[in-house]
Amino acid sequence: MPKMKSKSSAKKRFKLMGSGRIKRSKAFHNHILEHKSSKQGRRLRQTSMVDESNLRQVKRMLLV
Repeated sequence: MPKMKSKSSAKKRFKLMGSGRIKRSKAFHNHILEHKSSKQGRRLRQTSMVDESNLRQVKRMLLV
């Protein structure tokens, strides 16, 4: 049987941490930023962790 391939889109979006949690970047910070406040832009720049409810799906996409 051939090796399983991980999802390329998931590889680009998620980073596995040493603790087993998965880091992600926040949405809505790519374009149409003119009408968003500076405060919102600063908040969206930060990374966060994948929620427990989605962790299983993301790990499966990354083949972890």
